[in-house]
Amino acid sequence: MSEEIKRQLRESAQGYQPDRARMLARAERALAGPAVRHRTRTFTRSGRRTVLAAVATAGLLATGGFAVADIVRGPAPTTTVTTPGGTPSAAPRPTPSVTVTSTGPSPTPTAAGSHPTQPTGARPQAGPLWSAGSVDAHSSVYWAQGDLQLKTAQPLTSLVVELRVAQTGDVKTTGSWSTLPSSDFTVAVREVGNALVYRWVLKPGLTVPVGQFLFAAQFNHTTGTRDAAGDSYRVDARTQAGSPVSVWGGFAPAG
Repeated sequence: MSEEIKRQLRESAQGYQPDRARMLARAERALAGPAVRHRTRTFTRSGRRTVLAAVATAGLLATGGFAVADIVRGPAPTTTVTTPGGTPSAAPRPTPSVTVTSTGPSPTPTAAGSHPTQPTGARPQAGPLWSAGSVDAHSSVYWAQGDLQLKTAQPLTSLVVELRVAQTGDVKTTGSWSTLPSSDFTVAVREVGNALVYRWVLKPGLTVPVGQFLFAAQFNHTTGTRDAAGDSYRVDARTQAGSPVSVWGGFAPAG
C-alpha cells in the first residue's frame, strides 16, 4: 500500500463524525420490532457440545451415585456389649475351649458284690462270731468238700459268707449247701481269677439266730490228693445293735 493511500485513509478517519441520532433511531426500531430469529446451529457443532455435556453429566451422576451409596451404606456395624453399669464396651472374643486328657492310670472298680482282697493271716474269732475251716473227712482223690463252721452269740441282721477254692487243676463245682434254710439266702458260684467263689448272702429283712451253722462247698478236682493251702473263707456280718464284724481264715486238712 502506498503512502498516499495511507494518508488519505487517516484523513478520512479523522474527519468521520458518527450520526448519533441515526444510531439511536436504529436501536429503538430493533427493540420495538419482532424478536430476532436465531440461526439454528449445525448438527456438527451443537451435536458435539451435546455429547460432551452428556458425558460430563453422566460423570457427575456416577460420582454422585457413588457418594450417595457410601452415605446410605454407612460405616461397618460394630458389636457392643452393655456392662451392668450401663457403659457399652467392645464385645469380648470367645475363649477357645481346651480339652485336657488325663494320662495317669484310672482306678479299677471292684467287681459288684465282691469283698476286698483277703487279708493275710487269719482271724477266726471277732465279737460274737467264731469260725473254723476244714477239708471234709469224706473227700476223695476225685472230689472234695470244704466245710466252714460258723457260730454266733448274737442274732445277725446281715450276713455274707464266701468260700474260695483255689484252682489247683480241673476244679469244677458240684454244688453247695448250708444248715440254714437255703430260701433265706441268695447263693451263687462264679470264677474269680484263679478260684471258684461260693457265696451266700442273707436276704434283706431276715435274721440269723444265735447258734452254730455249717456252710459247705463241693467240687471235683484232678485225680490225687489235693492241697487246700490256697483255699480261704471270709464272713462279714452285722449284729442287731448295728455293729459290723468280720472273721476269715483257711482250711485245715482232713483229719
